[in-house]
Amino acid sequence: MRKNLIKFVVLFLVLLLSVCHVYAGKSDAQKYNAVYGAAGSAMTVATGSPGALGLLKALADPFCSANNCRINWTKKGSGASLKAMKAGKVDMVMVHAPAAEKTAVKDGWATMRTLLGSNEFYIVGPESDPADISKAKSARDAYAMISKAKTKFFSRGDNSGTHKKEMKIWKLAGIKPAGSWYVVTSDFMGPTLMRADKEIGYFMTDSSTFFAKQSKIKNLKILFKGDPVLVNVYYALVAAPAKYPEANYDLAAKFVQFSGSPEGQKIYREYGKTKFGTPLYNDAEYAKKWLK
Repeated sequence: MRKNLIKFVVLFLVLLLSVCHVYAGKSDAQKYNAVYGAAGSAMTVATGSPGALGLLKALADPFCSANNCRINWTKKGSGASLKAMKAGKVDMVMVHAPAAEKTAVKDGWATMRTLLGSNEFYIVGPESDPADISKAKSARDAYAMISKAKTKFFSRGDNSGTHKKEMKIWKLAGIKPAGSWYVVTSDFMGPTLMRADKEIGYFMTDSSTFFAKQSKIKNLKILFKGDPVLVNVYYALVAAPAKYPEANYDLAAKFVQFSGSPEGQKIYREYGKTKFGTPLYNDAEYAKKWLK
């Protein structure tokens, strides 16, 4: 009788844990933009384009399979990702906002800042190029030419890494953009690129998104690229355990280490080659040459 009771209790507990797992998975799926992995310990990653374009999934799938874990993705630009980490809402971020990243580490709420890789920004626009930016000698010149021509330019305006880079270039050009020609979308990279294509205007897009969306782009072409200021370097940061003891630091740190390992870096530099015909990102070794 006693043995049967013990067996019943054990079976009940196993079933209870299974049910909790199922509901936890459903809750995650409803709360986050995507959930990778199906069991075990969970962590939350905030990022924009790497999640939207599938790179995060390409990294998370083998990592979760090997480590029996779940990775929850919340879609946020770099500024919003760092803000979420500071508020204690995410365990890790993948971002491209160097000044803000360094401040986060200096202020003690982020740690383990690790170089992941890079892509670059392109200034795209209509083939007719009404501002003539294809003849520009620098990104600063291209922006000045667009401003002078008062030709439609789209800005994300969302404090993302892209928006921060855009504002840096306007500042270099000595211009505070404003007027009907300057369109703020307050939206992510992909939707803003497609709106610029539909309404036929200029936009500074990252190369990864441009190649991923290229088959759908009808009216825009790359008009300016190659200025070192347009290089876009990605880092991972983990929530500092001393500041956020409830964060899953161990799993987040392990995922960052995996992303920087030979296996993770191979995924990084090859991702997109099969699906889009070209890799969407460069690895950390390539990105190093752009660091100061």
